[in-house]
Amino acid sequence: MTDFRFAVLGAGSIANKFCSAVALVDHCRVCAVASKSRSRAEDFAYRHGIARCYDDYETLLERERPDCVYIAVTVNDHFRLTMMCIERGIPVLCEKAMFSSSEEARRAFTRAAERRVFVMEAMWSRFLPAVKKVRQWVEEGRIGIPELCQFSIGFAAPEDRENRYFSPKLGGGAARDLTVYAYEMTTFILRQGIRRMAVSAAWSDTGVDISDHIAIDFDHTLADLSASIVTKMEERMVIYGRGGKIVLPSPHFASEAFLYDDRGELAEHFLDEKTMVGFTYEIEEAMGCIRAGKLESDVVPWQDTLDCAMLFDRIDETKA
Repeated sequence: MTDFRFAVLGAGSIANKFCSAVALVDHCRVCAVASKSRSRAEDFAYRHGIARCYDDYETLLERERPDCVYIAVTVNDHFRLTMMCIERGIPVLCEKAMFSSSEEARRAFTRAAERRVFVMEAMWSRFLPAVKKVRQWVEEGRIGIPELCQFSIGFAAPEDRENRYFSPKLGGGAARDLTVYAYEMTTFILRQGIRRMAVSAAWSDTGVDISDHIAIDFDHTLADLSASIVTKMEERMVIYGRGGKIVLPSPHFASEAFLYDDRGELAEHFLDEKTMVGFTYEIEEAMGCIRAGKLESDVVPWQDTLDCAMLFDRIDETKA
């Protein structure tokens, strides 16, 4: 089988993790990398054994014509680079949060449909075996109807007004860095319609949201989602039903899950002993979809990314 060729736009830490994952996938390689800094691109290419590097994104796309582009820059530039790829007919796998607003999401997906180009948000956590096991337990009714769901995620980010967490120019804030996980993982696992949603946020003096709280009335479940970039939280997801509860520790990079019965006794413990680098699953998904001629993933469909971008709109509206 001919190797599947990824090109990487961006040479930061997340791109390093992506390249480490590609190395674990059969018949797949990174053919080129681009960064706004030539020296950074050269160093990145050397460390990962990548044949070619560029200091211009557009030049890479024109010369390499990869099978797919992985966008690993800060959130503020996701839309521009996604559109740059779509207009050239090049499939896209873009880091979360893929878009900053619903307007960006609608424009990109509309154009991708017109151009018949595969586009997918890199919501890698949805593919993790522990997350899939939790969804399976819910679907099988192991705790009955999920009555309540709690999701908390947060850490104390380095307090630098110019970094990607606190700078609005870089698309900073809790919503696009952490709340995206809370929302997209909860909707993936519960798979219910939303009847009502209440949104609140706290804001920093730099103009980004530092803590978010989302209360969702699903068709059958009340969910409470909390995220923060200024305080370390106990990161976990708990789903309560009349027949017991499910606990998913460290949900966005989960390696285990716990199922308790209605007496509070442990009924099942799932431990993922197979996964080496969690990004491998989204890579395999993108490769499979593109080779099958699909425009979107069934696991991370366009509508789910759009719905989350609409949530960002609502969070932005809470700013005084």
